[in-house]
Amino acid sequence: MDFTAQRLVFRAGDEGYEEEIAGFQTGFAQRPEIVFGASSADDVVAAVSYAADAGLPVGVQATGHGLPGDAEGGVLISTRRMDSVRVDAAARTVTVGAGVRWGRVVEAAAEHGLAPLNGSAPSVGAVSYTLGGGLGVLAREFGYAADHVRWLDVVTADGALRHVTPETEPELFWGLLGGGANLGVVTALEIGLVPVARLYGGAIEFDGREVDPAAVLRAYEAWTRTVPDGLTSSVAALVYPDMPQLPPHLRGRYLVTVRVAYTGSEAAGERLVAPLRELGPAVSDSLREMPYTDSHTIHSDPDFPHSYYGDSVVVRELDVAAACELFALTGPAAETMHVVQINQLGGALAKPAGNAVPYRDAGWLVRVLSPLDGTDVDAVRAVQARAFGLFAGEGRLLNFAFGAGDRTDGLYDAGTRKRLAELKVTYDPANLFRRNYGVGTTG
Repeated sequence: MDFTAQRLVFRAGDEGYEEEIAGFQTGFAQRPEIVFGASSADDVVAAVSYAADAGLPVGVQATGHGLPGDAEGGVLISTRRMDSVRVDAAARTVTVGAGVRWGRVVEAAAEHGLAPLNGSAPSVGAVSYTLGGGLGVLAREFGYAADHVRWLDVVTADGALRHVTPETEPELFWGLLGGGANLGVVTALEIGLVPVARLYGGAIEFDGREVDPAAVLRAYEAWTRTVPDGLTSSVAALVYPDMPQLPPHLRGRYLVTVRVAYTGSEAAGERLVAPLRELGPAVSDSLREMPYTDSHTIHSDPDFPHSYYGDSVVVRELDVAAACELFALTGPAAETMHVVQINQLGGALAKPAGNAVPYRDAGWLVRVLSPLDGTDVDAVRAVQARAFGLFAGEGRLLNFAFGAGDRTDGLYDAGTRKRLAELKVTYDPANLFRRNYGVGTTG
């Protein structure tokens, strides 16, 4: 069947093909046989039906941040044109299309004094982020983004467009939220908003060559034991390359940074962060009251496409000695650049919810992201294997697996994986949706 006359379709060599497959992650290449530039749920139905008839695997891309790895052939469904955003201020919800980026949702919700449970980067796709769980800026106060979804529209492997709620299809609803792209192509979802218009937050940066990073880690971990559940924070470390593209104050510096987001008052926030300011002279201190629309400045994630490999480990308690070893392994003595981030979990993240997001008893998330430009990926993997081997981890989180598609171990606890595999047999027995972090089958 040829949909070219009716739909936006690209094949290798066609004008526009390269632009259509390009995404934020440049370290891994997707070279599909055919790309459907979807503008509607009907286009997604047509693409899935085409792939099923042809026996071709299906991948989905909104922004291309979380590619599992290289892929040749098959069908790619590009959802970036499905970018509708509709806020219902009275119900405190927003309905988003499959290709919407968080930045647009934040701006739309802010007009009503509301906020979504978005992540740190406004360029990330809202739907794919939420299907992976969604660990956001205010996570300890409000939980995972997936916990706030009301319904989803999804095209399953049989080409059916389903409106899925906890009442209509409770098992599929459970599995879509946390199961990533394993069970179908989500074309839209409705998610709850929170009544947040401003927050107290920002980052305080220390020079890791002037202030002992181990001392910062020990003090930070002790400080997290004193803060309320409504405060979300992390500590990060990286050696910036000495590049002219960077601001002069960052070039070649080793910075250890504590990041904070808190919806309490500015006065309360100032009291809470006071111990952090006693750790030593700061390179910069951006802790302040801000409109929620500025929340992305807390992390200031890169907004340009680049090449990277990354993974994570979740642990119940943070082994501070192991964290200090991690900082030493990835710090100035490392042969390549690594970005380390350690997030305090707990709070609302520990509350049970009707979805497949695992490891709610974990207290900490340890992440390592390594740029790949000019770097051998096997060398990076070796460093990360040593890094994560320092910790007695429970597992990994799907949202932070970048380029590690050959590894699906640890992404779910055994019970969650078994339940997802059973759903896979029911909704995608031919494993059409396999260009992702697969959950396997029960046999």
